[in-house]
Amino acid sequence: MKKVSLFILTLLSIFCVAQLHPAKMDTLVTVEIGGIKQAIEIKTDDTNKPILLFLSGGPGSSMMKNADSFTNILKNTFTIVQWDQRDAGKTLELNPSPIQPSVELMRKDTYEVINFLLKTLKQKKLYLLGSSWGNALGFYIVKNHPELLHAYYAVNPVISQLKSEKELLTTLKIHFKENPVAMEELSKVHFPFTNDEDLFYLRKWLFYKDGKEYVTSDNFKKGFLQWSKTWSPAWNEVMKIDLPKTLKKVNCPIYFLVGKNDIQTLTSITKEYYEQVKAPKKDLFLFENSGHQIHKDESEKFQNTIVKTID
Repeated sequence: MKKVSLFILTLLSIFCVAQLHPAKMDTLVTVEIGGIKQAIEIKTDDTNKPILLFLSGGPGSSMMKNADSFTNILKNTFTIVQWDQRDAGKTLELNPSPIQPSVELMRKDTYEVINFLLKTLKQKKLYLLGSSWGNALGFYIVKNHPELLHAYYAVNPVISQLKSEKELLTTLKIHFKENPVAMEELSKVHFPFTNDEDLFYLRKWLFYKDGKEYVTSDNFKKGFLQWSKTWSPAWNEVMKIDLPKTLKKVNCPIYFLVGKNDIQTLTSITKEYYEQVKAPKKDLFLFENSGHQIHKDESEKFQNTIVKTID
């Protein structure tokens, strides 16, 4: 009996010391993922806090640089993790992908990153957030490895992207019906995409509608078509994603965060999917003043909404 009591007292003392001296971490680590070096940023004032891993949009984009602006509230609850995917941000600076990035390849990367984080931070599960394209990776984890997730946050997600792109084209043609240049270029868009200019014209006039006049410059077109050399094959894979047909039930809590004015990943499509998908727990949060960039448009509400979902 004395030995048992001593053991319990020892455990309690260790626990108390850990509480008094929580481990802090603010580091950018380089890890071999998928055969290349990949950059992962971990920030926390206590490594015992649950992990929240962000899956950036794009593809080819990074949320790391400006992460503090949309995690300043979240950091009080979570260990914040930003990961620059292959051929994006700091991972691209380290090394370009030796092979063409594909959805399948990057889903495998995602699984490796999650396992690295759980092992490094000695946790069994994490919270996962996919932004736009990031959901092409995130929903793969939801479907195949729900045991690794406390919950999943689908932010302006790709759900049925071919349907969404078709609706976008219709919306843009109506909006620009008095603009002969826009109408001529939009008339060249075909589904499925036959060349890189199909998506270019859609994004050009979507961004122009949002007030980004620089998209009419030659430099923007040059940059976009350069992006396409790397990413159009992966985006064509995304165009085939149709979650209402392929993922009707999930085995972890799932929360949808959507901008009311998002026509890039159409909000009405996400609402329809939310209504039909079966989950142990689910909710949908509509952001009235946001389009496709909730974390920028309504940063405080975005963060507080996530915190409120935590049991």
